[in-house]
Amino acid sequence: MSFQVAYIPIGVGTFHLESAQLEFDKSVRLLSSLTEDGVYPDRMLLTLEDLKEFLDRISPDLIILQNITFANAAYAGEVLKRFSCPVLLWTLREPAIDGGRLRLNSLTGAYSAANMLRAFSDGEFEYVFGSPGEEEVKTQLEAAIRAAGVKAGLKDLKMAAIGHTPQGFGFGRALDSELLKNFGVTLEAVEARELIGRAKGFDDAECEAELKEAQAWLKGLEKTPEKNVKDFARLYRAYKEYIKENGIGALSSRCWPDFFTSFGTPVCTVLSLLNAEGIAAGCEADVYGALSMYIGNRLTGKAVFFGDPVSMDETEGTVTYWHCGMAACSLARTDTGACVGVHPNRKIGPAMDFGCAACDQVTIFRVGRKTDGTFRFFIARGEALDKPKQFTGTSVVVRTERDAKEMVYKSVKQGWEPHFVVIYGDVALELEMLGRMTGAEVCRY
Repeated sequence: MSFQVAYIPIGVGTFHLESAQLEFDKSVRLLSSLTEDGVYPDRMLLTLEDLKEFLDRISPDLIILQNITFANAAYAGEVLKRFSCPVLLWTLREPAIDGGRLRLNSLTGAYSAANMLRAFSDGEFEYVFGSPGEEEVKTQLEAAIRAAGVKAGLKDLKMAAIGHTPQGFGFGRALDSELLKNFGVTLEAVEARELIGRAKGFDDAECEAELKEAQAWLKGLEKTPEKNVKDFARLYRAYKEYIKENGIGALSSRCWPDFFTSFGTPVCTVLSLLNAEGIAAGCEADVYGALSMYIGNRLTGKAVFFGDPVSMDETEGTVTYWHCGMAACSLARTDTGACVGVHPNRKIGPAMDFGCAACDQVTIFRVGRKTDGTFRFFIARGEALDKPKQFTGTSVVVRTERDAKEMVYKSVKQGWEPHFVVIYGDVALELEMLGRMTGAEVCRY
């Protein structure tokens, strides 16, 4: 089992065990409905000996620590001295308030456990109060499981930095040690010229499959000069081979000026197709932008938009996100499809040229690196509006949940990087939890 969620119901035998057993059974049913990766004890863990025996058998990536009844801090301490994975602390609601016996006393147990949790490591943990049948409990548990799944998956992620950031774009540079320490991610670096050199070595016949694949996605590719089309197919094959040979799950790629000056064809559409295929691929060599894309992909199973905030409409309450032309083909509006054009500045193609599809719920996100070397998560909710492309390139217009002007003013003054991702889905809660699980500051807008 590559990912494991451990349900740990702690308590003592001096409370109302019939009530506790009902909550235990309902909790196991709920968790089983939320994940196939759960491990459960055969019975409630009502002694330290029972707890130790269960802990000997598990290797969790997420612990759901539930006070099935009151338990003193020694129970939580036994868990915490063995494991350093994320913890969600779950308090059960009292099943009855009738002037009679206190049946569970779960809340007092939660205070004991939380006091111990705060004493360990950075003291961060998730918390939920309520019975297994309550919707809020289900929502919090599901989000924690999804966030912990992403955190665990980051340990298996190998990223590639293809080329260096251009001058003045240093915000996207990353140290391999920082990525490994903070997120568990392995970073490999390769020069852009190596991929260009590989691409130049292919002949037309070797790239027929890549060209057919692109033609199935792209609208108007036939309007691009033949040499650029063939060179694009060569470059696409070079990237695909490099990704496969090296086990790359996400990449940041240098784009300008090299691919215009040294190759004569932009890399934009290559990145677009990779994103549509599930490989998070950011441009302008922004490693943390690509990491943000990967996280969004993992949480939704869909491609995300990567771009700059370029326009704000205070009356409409919107921010437009745009980039030169590397948005995933799968994000294109259905009425236009994934149209091909030219790069807006260099006037060379193929580059993507379309507006993105509407979506009722989106999340604006960025893994940001602060000047002191620590990390923060930018998180905002919104709606992607049904708008045509706003400028040459690819764009999406987002009506933000909170005041757009306030969000722009605040994020500019707080020095956020100029690249953000727009995730197609509401995953704000999962991102908040993932931020805490990775030690990042959570910044909601």
